[in-house]
Amino acid sequence: MLFDNIIDVFQLYPLAWYGCAFLISLLIGSFLNVVIYRLPIMLERDWKAECEILLTEPLNSQKQDALAVQNLDESALNHQTSFNLVKPNSTCPHCQTAIKPWHNIPIFSWLALAGKCHSCKAPISIRYPLVELFTGLVGAYAAYHFGVSSLALWAMLFSFILICLCFIDLDTMLLPDQLTLSLIWLGLLANINGQFVDLKDAVIGAVAGYLVLWVVFQSFKLLTNKEGMGFGDFKLLAALGAWMGWQALPIVILLSSVVGAIIGISLIKFQNKDSQTAIPFGPYLAIAGFVAFYWRTEITQYYLQNWVYS
Repeated sequence: MLFDNIIDVFQLYPLAWYGCAFLISLLIGSFLNVVIYRLPIMLERDWKAECEILLTEPLNSQKQDALAVQNLDESALNHQTSFNLVKPNSTCPHCQTAIKPWHNIPIFSWLALAGKCHSCKAPISIRYPLVELFTGLVGAYAAYHFGVSSLALWAMLFSFILICLCFIDLDTMLLPDQLTLSLIWLGLLANINGQFVDLKDAVIGAVAGYLVLWVVFQSFKLLTNKEGMGFGDFKLLAALGAWMGWQALPIVILLSSVVGAIIGISLIKFQNKDSQTAIPFGPYLAIAGFVAFYWRTEITQYYLQNWVYS
């Protein structure tokens, strides 16, 4: 009953719906900053713990070997639980002072502190409030675009994961399976009743999205004996296909190529990057996927009207 009343209020007052989506998305943006920073570190620690187990020399006794592996497992587990998305509490990276809750309010705390740590006055990167602001705006736009509906909530989830993937890939050249695979399954789940596209189109989109870049990867490797992209890119395009169907893949690939070319040329020209410098492709896919998710119909119609039928 209460939920129905809230929905009625949002439908009567759309600005309240947009404002609520913006504020909640700001808070989520703060959490996304945590995910962007901590998830790669968590993965690296897991990989190191697994390598320690695999590289442990076999001992004379099977019992001793089992105990050694058990100790490594427990050590890795304890190490992991001490650093995850919840613990430890956020601290200043310079002085390690714990950040007070009132110093962690999205955007406003950064402005109030003039972009500096309250304790040591070290500068706080402007990227943190920018990620929060962008997440808030994305959430508000999803609420505006889809109205008071479950589609808006699905769209927010889709967009938030893309934001994480974009920044993690920029920082580390990684697209974690925890996010890409989750995005694939969530896309199929969102379309189980055809919310965005028919489920059949979503399944074909996921398969085709993976295979398209896999074929490009294998062809490039065969011709140059080099790896042009990572497997995370295949999974990300598969996820975009799962959300938007196979019909959206051509425009996603085209947009990502255009964005990649523009940014790549800009980096070479203005930052003196070498043409052989590795550049993550995930952000271009994420940007293209976001654009196609909301505006692919308008882009397609514009293309047909001005380039095909003109």
